[in-house]
Amino acid sequence: MDEQSPQPENLNSQELDAIYAINRVVTRATELDASLDEIISIARQVFIFDNVVLYIHQEADSLEPSYARAIGRGRNSEVDLAWGESIANAVLESGEIVVHEEITGDVEEDRMNARHFLGLPLTAGGRDIGSLVFVRYGGPSFTPEHTHLAEYIAGHIARLFEHGQLVTRLSRLEAERQLERLQNDFVATVSHELRTPLGFIKGYATTLLREDTHWDDETAREFLTIIDEEADRLKELIDNLLDSSRLQSGTLHMEFQPLRLDTMIKDLPLRARSFDENLEVEVNLAATDLKVQGDPTRLAQVFDNLISNAVKYAPGSKLRIDLTSANNSVRISFRDHGPGIPPNHLSQIFSRFYRVPDQTRSIRGTGLGLYICRQIIHAHGGEISAESIPGEGTTFHIALPLSVTPAYDAPHQSTLQEASK
Repeated sequence: MDEQSPQPENLNSQELDAIYAINRVVTRATELDASLDEIISIARQVFIFDNVVLYIHQEADSLEPSYARAIGRGRNSEVDLAWGESIANAVLESGEIVVHEEITGDVEEDRMNARHFLGLPLTAGGRDIGSLVFVRYGGPSFTPEHTHLAEYIAGHIARLFEHGQLVTRLSRLEAERQLERLQNDFVATVSHELRTPLGFIKGYATTLLREDTHWDDETAREFLTIIDEEADRLKELIDNLLDSSRLQSGTLHMEFQPLRLDTMIKDLPLRARSFDENLEVEVNLAATDLKVQGDPTRLAQVFDNLISNAVKYAPGSKLRIDLTSANNSVRISFRDHGPGIPPNHLSQIFSRFYRVPDQTRSIRGTGLGLYICRQIIHAHGGEISAESIPGEGTTFHIALPLSVTPAYDAPHQSTLQEASK
């Protein structure tokens, strides 16, 4: 409260206890409406009012109602954000407390026809932030003692708003800093990953073009193979970056059609040879003829990524792939027997650009693969998760709905709309 706030010596012990309790609410506040509810509940114990409305000062000297509660005689009527609007505007214009009485009918017949208003300015940081209006039906009138207590309540509510604005500003600042860090990390990661294959391509191409040296056919073919592999690596990197960007913006193209997953899973051992000729893949089909609506290219992309991860992070390990069904869904699991993932990293591995620090020092990658997998599976109405025991291996679980067409504009050709959620 500012220097003009009322002094506490005129408050009785019950009122002081209420003010201290309200102060504690403000100090620990994390959610505005919940804190206001608590303050109003405490205030009602020592200060009689039927309705309360909070108006916030907007631009162009206007007030916007942001909070209203009916507690006393008016609690059976709907909460009306327009209660006391004229009083709130009078407070805004004068910058002072406004006490007003209004008779709308026969008071003897209905005490609700007698309305007593008390409007108080809300100030924080030396500026007006709004007005607080209390309403009583049928009396008693607001006395100077009531006004004195209400000033304390208004002062703490003003502090609550100031606290909330500070929290909002800090949250916004932290979000901006986090975005800046992500952008910087993105640039650093992408620059490094692009530079590596480009360096190989440039180096070996330049070596082959040297006029002062003659290369035999075997050496030239070896150099060209490296250039070809690094060009593939560069294409994969660019594709991942483009897919990631399209997933973020919700514009990744998808073509859905009826699929038999058991047929796709049967082909995975053959596909796995393109990653490692010596990779042992065991396929277990506990269920067959499992049909889903899916994009075969994108689902194959997910399966390839999980196989590639097993080759990179669990070299020499056998990969087991299981297909089961339960609760109207298809369950696919990829299990390796590698070093596993530490528990403190497991929840983050599907985040964009995230890589487990201790496992990625000698392994090239951008941390986009599992992020893309998750978004593709979500686009199919499914879920992907991972469990791991350090030293024993990691298992990725995929669940897809059986025979459910995703909610797209067309059954077989559509644009990904929900992947970024």
